[in-house]
Amino acid sequence: MTKNTKTVIILLAAAVLIAVIPLFALKGGEFGGSDDAGSVMVEEINGEYTPWFTPVLETALGGELPGEIESLVFCVQTGIGVGIIAFLMGRFVERRKWLRGDEAKKE
Repeated sequence: MTKNTKTVIILLAAAVLIAVIPLFALKGGEFGGSDDAGSVMVEEINGEYTPWFTPVLETALGGELPGEIESLVFCVQTGIGVGIIAFLMGRFVERRKWLRGDEAKKE
């Protein structure tokens, strides 16, 4: 096994442990989002909390987005971001190959 393969296996195992350990360590724990936690904390400190901004889609629809639509929009946003990152990484790899090809021609 090469050094890179060992490193990848160790990092994958660490990622799985980071995801799984909290589920068993905190039985019955609530894993909520940071948006809700922030507004709850502000209500505890100041008493009454009124948001100063409403999301554009909620204003256009006249109500709160259903959870499924909200998840869909988040997944589309994630897909676009991953596509951009993958495109840029591919460009860097191809640029390196292209530059190495030019160096080989000079020798």
